Amino acid sequence: MAHFVLSDVASAVDIQAGAVVSRVIFRDSQKEVTVFGFAAGEGLTEHQASRTAIVQVMKGRLEFIADGAELNAEPGFWLHMEPGTPHSLTAREPTIMLLTLVNPA
Repeated sequence: MAHFVLSDVASAVDIQAGAVVSRVIFRDSQKEVTVFGFAAGEGLTEHQASRTAIVQVMKGRLEFIADGAELNAEPGFWLHMEPGTPHSLTAREPTIMLLTLVNPA
């Protein structure tokens, strides 16, 4: 496949009350791209990824903690994390987040 287009990333998932929803929108041998929808108050407890992780907030607001640093993640927020970086997040309002995982070279 020479290219892949998704004209509205935020429409890939519907935010559901009391839930975290996700949808993989692209996957190949080097990367995986997932759209997450977080209801206000929902999130992910501290964990680590085995691959490089890139986080982008499309809409909403997250309280994001990466390697102990508290980050206010709003639309336009972009974060690169090396494999093994401990992180967690909580949605402060309904939020759409894009996560790209990249395999080691």
